[in-house]
Amino acid sequence: MAEGPTELIQRIPLFSDLDRKETEQLARTMKMRTFSQGETIATEGQRGIGFFVIESGQAKVSIGGEERGTLGPGDYFGEIALIDGGTRSATITATTDGRSYGLTPWQFRPLVEENASIAWPLLEAMARRTREIEAQAHSA
Repeated sequence: MAEGPTELIQRIPLFSDLDRKETEQLARTMKMRTFSQGETIATEGQRGIGFFVIESGQAKVSIGGEERGTLGPGDYFGEIALIDGGTRSATITATTDGRSYGLTPWQFRPLVEENASIAWPLLEAMARRTREIEAQAHSA
């Protein structure tokens, strides 16, 4: 069931400190994107241009060609790309048709500059993701 980006954003830890007005402002900047089963949504090693939250559908996460997890409604990826626009750390491939909402760094930066409360949750999310990647590298 489609719920729109405002409700999705409210459930993302990265944005949990935003008030309703800020959440709605962020939601207005996000662009809807549909994806088809089998479509590559993001490719490991390629430049990342933003952050995505999945509204409907499923996707698999692969690192170095090995499946490492799955994503579904409410899950997100690309938060590091909001900061540095660097390369993707994983490939995301749709396993069903679905819909997501995206946000680019040039949309996100002014929001962070105006709402410092976003910065700390973003740093925590990046630290968590870095630890996950390090743990996976050590277990491989």
